Amino acid sequence: MKRFATKVFSGAAIGTLLSSAVCLAVAGAAPGTDPKGKWLSGDFHQHTLYTDGSTTFDFVMEKSNQYALDWWANSEHGGARNRDGNGNSWNTYSPNPIKGDYAVTYGTPGVVMARWQSLKEYVWEDIEKNRELYPEKRIFSGLEWNVPGHEHCSTAIIAKDASAISAFEYQFDKSDADKSRTGEATPFGSLIKANKTHADAVRGCQWMQEQYKAGTIDNGWIVFAHIERAGTGSSGGYDINHFRDLNNAGPDVCYGFEGAPGHQANNDRGFGNSVTCDANGSCSSKDFGGSYGGVGYYTAIVGGLWDAMLGEGRRWFNFANSDYHTHYTKGGDDFYPGEYQKNWVYVIDKNNDGQHSLDEIADGMRSGNAYFTQGDLINHLEFEAQNNDQKVSMGGEMDAQGTIKNLKIKIRFKSPQTNNCMVDSLHITSCTAPVVDHIDLIAGEIAGPINPSSPDYAKAVNSTTKVIATFNAKNWERDEDGYNVIVYHLKDVAKNMYFRLRGTNLAANTPYETDESGNPLPDALVTINENIDAAQEAWNDLWFYSNPIFVYVN
Repeated sequence: MKRFATKVFSGAAIGTLLSSAVCLAVAGAAPGTDPKGKWLSGDFHQHTLYTDGSTTFDFVMEKSNQYALDWWANSEHGGARNRDGNGNSWNTYSPNPIKGDYAVTYGTPGVVMARWQSLKEYVWEDIEKNRELYPEKRIFSGLEWNVPGHEHCSTAIIAKDASAISAFEYQFDKSDADKSRTGEATPFGSLIKANKTHADAVRGCQWMQEQYKAGTIDNGWIVFAHIERAGTGSSGGYDINHFRDLNNAGPDVCYGFEGAPGHQANNDRGFGNSVTCDANGSCSSKDFGGSYGGVGYYTAIVGGLWDAMLGEGRRWFNFANSDYHTHYTKGGDDFYPGEYQKNWVYVIDKNNDGQHSLDEIADGMRSGNAYFTQGDLINHLEFEAQNNDQKVSMGGEMDAQGTIKNLKIKIRFKSPQTNNCMVDSLHITSCTAPVVDHIDLIAGEIAGPINPSSPDYAKAVNSTTKVIATFNAKNWERDEDGYNVIVYHLKDVAKNMYFRLRGTNLAANTPYETDESGNPLPDALVTINENIDAAQEAWNDLWFYSNPIFVYVN
């Protein structure tokens, strides 16, 4: 983040790189990664009966474990709710446990409990119980933040107890109407009530940043959820200037979004809006035409909002989750946590204890050495850039101090022999082994940070971003460990650049799925034209997305 905060970088056309690019495939050994590191899979957006989920807290923990996740977070809505994680109404407890304003004033007294209280006094106890049940797994205390002025957001705080996440929810969740704790002295300062506007959302990111820097919390993250669902900022969604503001306020904690939303088993692959498409295949809705290969518009469109963020050199990373509420076989539109979408994060054992702690996992997320995948299209990805002896992986920054004569891009990946569709999806008529058809290497210029007073601060476009190479089975070879390996060379790199990957099981020109270049088409085209079951379509149409590598020469 130091580079982004302190330097402004020049930009130039990417075209000069394209003519000098050379591609070759070779078999090779694993790249030099930290020997203490390990890839761990996770999901940090899921719901139980505590809020609007349909199953118990323990059931969701069990499913997260069943689908082989290494870590996950209970992250569900702020505000106030009327039941515990088993579905028992709070007013059946004796004595009635409800505190604050909800004990005496709102609705029927003693029926609804503020989430700050349930997080602190009940959810934490359930988390600790499940940590004992699954000692090899790591379970986070989180919150789906109802962001003031905006949509939702997945958050988590790592601390000795739930006091900090409780204080965060009380102060900044727009659905929390309780005012009973305002002015309360805590280790995090005197509590305020700031939950109405975008400026309050910025203050929430700033608050968590301050706690992290002060050491009153061990770690934390703020990752925005289903970011296109509400449309633009004027209708309660997010515009790029909002993300820039939030990242500026909390660069160490507020560093990304869920590019692929949950709810992947519904007809809109993650959103709940009515999408209309014309005869030319152009689709529209308040969420920019729905998802594209299950991925939102801000991520799926090359040169769009995410690329504009990366074009500033921002360490702004991309994730995906289940957003599990109710399974599609039980009348819902969700897969179980880990059943379909996974985040893979490279986690380093910094404590040298042979374990990977909550704190180390959060550090792994912040590093950007992470990718997300659908349907286990891949279960391993190494992506790195090398200049002479300098080598960096996803999320890393290369500082070459001058033109790079030969920048080597190396990709090493693997797909499992089966996925969860093949193993236990009894309601799916067709399941095939996950096989990557092609991988796109996407690159764009880094022009440097944009001043908030500039008109460009509200522009969500990076016109320099292009797919600079596409690889298929003809371009990779299998190494002795069974991994597919690609090496790609860029000659005379004289501009600050970033590089990222996406891959799919679909060939270019797949009807209603991909265009002639292999770009994803709106998912609504399939459901409208072929009337495919939503869960079946999700298994048919698989993608993975890497996080970026940053390369600086100036």
